[in-house]
Amino acid sequence: MPSSSQAMAKPVKATAIDIDLLAPNGLFKGMHKGMTIAAAVLVLGFVLFTALNTELAGLVFGAARLWIELTFGWYYMLTIIFLMAVCGFIVVSPYGRLRLGDDDSRPEFSNFSWFSMLFSAGIGIGILFFGVAEPIFYLDNSASFGYPNNPFADAAGATAIGHDRAVDALRVTFFHWGLHGWAVYVIVGLSLAYFAYRKKLPLALRSALYPFIGDRIYGPIGHAVDLFGVLGCVFGIATSLGLGVSQMSVGLERLVGIDPGLSTQLTLILLISIISILSALSGVNRGIKIISQWNIIISVLVVALFLFVGPTTWLVNVMSASLADYAANFIQMGLWFPKEEAPARWQNNWTVFYWGWWLAWAPFVGLFIARISRGRTLREFVIGVMLVPTLIIFLWLGIFGGSALYQELNASGGVGTAGIIDLVNDWNLPAALFASSDGVFGDGSLAWIVSAMMVMLLMGWFITSSDSGTLVLTTILSLGNQEPPKTFCVFWGVMIGFVAATLLVAGGLSALQTANLAAALPLSVVIIIMTLGVLKSLLEEPRKP
Repeated sequence: MPSSSQAMAKPVKATAIDIDLLAPNGLFKGMHKGMTIAAAVLVLGFVLFTALNTELAGLVFGAARLWIELTFGWYYMLTIIFLMAVCGFIVVSPYGRLRLGDDDSRPEFSNFSWFSMLFSAGIGIGILFFGVAEPIFYLDNSASFGYPNNPFADAAGATAIGHDRAVDALRVTFFHWGLHGWAVYVIVGLSLAYFAYRKKLPLALRSALYPFIGDRIYGPIGHAVDLFGVLGCVFGIATSLGLGVSQMSVGLERLVGIDPGLSTQLTLILLISIISILSALSGVNRGIKIISQWNIIISVLVVALFLFVGPTTWLVNVMSASLADYAANFIQMGLWFPKEEAPARWQNNWTVFYWGWWLAWAPFVGLFIARISRGRTLREFVIGVMLVPTLIIFLWLGIFGGSALYQELNASGGVGTAGIIDLVNDWNLPAALFASSDGVFGDGSLAWIVSAMMVMLLMGWFITSSDSGTLVLTTILSLGNQEPPKTFCVFWGVMIGFVAATLLVAGGLSALQTANLAAALPLSVVIIIMTLGVLKSLLEEPRKP
């Protein structure tokens, strides 16, 4: 195996050991045949089980989710705090000067391209889907789901719908989408990039186990770890695709009057899958980078319109207050363990849910972040991945969510009567975003243009998530080849669309979402081992005079 001091003119594609494990010819040429077949069989088996008996699947996965939340909620909370602490250690330690590659390597992408891809692949979909709905849920005080809407606001005395509760609503939203979640992506991405580019191991999850098991990463243990990552990637992207097309179809109904029903949603899945496959085939330097950059440009335009057409001064004030509140309380919020049953139910349904979701997505997003981060220092990587997307997300949530909060606080029929709270309580989350847009722009030509831009954003972010996910899948299954066989890029792109479409028809997307969260439990163990592995390896790095 090459030493870490050897020069590298281009990204490593495979070590000698890797090549021996890949099919030399035939249908699976360039791929690990056993893992590829196993992954496909497991995905198809899950789809058949869920689609053929949706009710049973829902009961099984629902029970699994409930058991995990009740049994391991505290473990998820402490795991995230541990990962945040490790991020802080790397930033302030001398190891932060090390590069993800040889000492003379430099970044492959410009900062703008890097930040664009970080944001688009990492979280762009979620903040469009939940950016209005979540702060509105926390503003409400009806406890219509059987537990408090916002126990933090209740504890602070802001029990009535008003300005103080709106500040708390954004603060809790920032908590779930901020530093805690991105710390997971940072650690996974850094571990993978460190072992791939500095230690010349495959760009795959198994490589982070090398400090503990050595070359056995190329055996059954390594295969199992990578398969967990593959399944999490497929299920995560398919879930987002299936849920997201419902929001896109609502937007298209507003724009051109298309029926938002099942046929439209299936057509959208087909269209997005085709574009995603073409983008993945073009490579990171072309399709994925270009679409990610366009996502950022359109996002800036939409956010600017919401900010300057909407209640600008109020939005700036409420965002400032919420950010200050978040900065003062995010550590203790992460260490909050309620003893009362009702707040504990809220924590399981929201915070633990989100921590599980971040953990489940980490192999996919982390590997993609690693793929685009060669040549950066560890300190630059941690600060860039943790802070830049987080600040963009806070701006987005503050403006979009804040606009909806303002409408409910200043509704003509009285506080809480703007109708967005009703949509969220009916769990009609796709309509909440567009209802908030209507409240800002009315029903004229500008409103139509903004709605069109949001539909374009939804599609753009779905495409970048899907194409980067396809690239990640084939990279893992080819044991770290950063230019995997194009045939399997097509295969997994089709598979993701097939999974989403099949479960959308069968009504099994909620089971898929729950299964993805359940997968976070074993993945969290893998992530902890990865973290310990990179720390162990850092401590063994030769000291510079």
